[in-house]
Amino acid sequence: MTGRLAGKKALVTGGAGGIGGAIATAFAREGADVAVLDLMLEAAEAKVATLKSFGVNAFAVNADVSDEAQVTAAIEKVRAGLGRIDILVNNAGIDTTSVVADMDTAMWDQMIAVNLRSVFLCTRAVLKPMIEQKFGRIINIASQLGHKGAAEMAHYAAAKAGVIGFTRSLAYEVARDGITVNAICPGPIETDLFRALPEEWKKRKLAELPIGRAGSVEEIAPTAVLLASYEGAYYIGATMNPNGGDVML
Repeated sequence: MTGRLAGKKALVTGGAGGIGGAIATAFAREGADVAVLDLMLEAAEAKVATLKSFGVNAFAVNADVSDEAQVTAAIEKVRAGLGRIDILVNNAGIDTTSVVADMDTAMWDQMIAVNLRSVFLCTRAVLKPMIEQKFGRIINIASQLGHKGAAEMAHYAAAKAGVIGFTRSLAYEVARDGITVNAICPGPIETDLFRALPEEWKKRKLAELPIGRAGSVEEIAPTAVLLASYEGAYYIGATMNPNGGDVML
């Protein structure tokens, strides 16, 4: 198997579909063996069947990424199945809407747990072996809303801003161990999560974009391939912004 990621071992959380699924497919196409971690095991197994068609090793792991014990067990399974983990993509996430005045604590806590706590848990679980092997690529899927915020999404924006801050801070800690840590901040992307948002919210958001449309998952995956590859070695603590012009940095 040849390709920009030939011989690499990757783990993609939330990899059964959407952005994570597109990244997993792009990685396999570039020669990486891929573990797909997802709460929906049946969907993850269907994705694995597609990945194997590229001639790579792939398998599915079921876990709630906000649960420490489940993350620990899942990472152990991935490491046993792949031999090691070279690339981690923290993609798993949720998306809901509420104005702050009406938001209950459970909605806030769930958002922080799934979209921020999970990034810490999964990263910590792979970090020491990456430090020992003196190589690693950690790619965190944040959001342009982590930069600019949005009405009815204070909890989501706060979590994604936290991911950006975590990305930059960790990059300082491990860059000299051969590990790059970067974030991708997509704009509105045609996924099940985006399609499930209220129609009025989506209409208002898309009207703000200079490009005037939502993006596709295939327009995000190439950025992850770059950051995972040797060509991405000089990106340290970066936030990559394929967002249709919603935030221009």
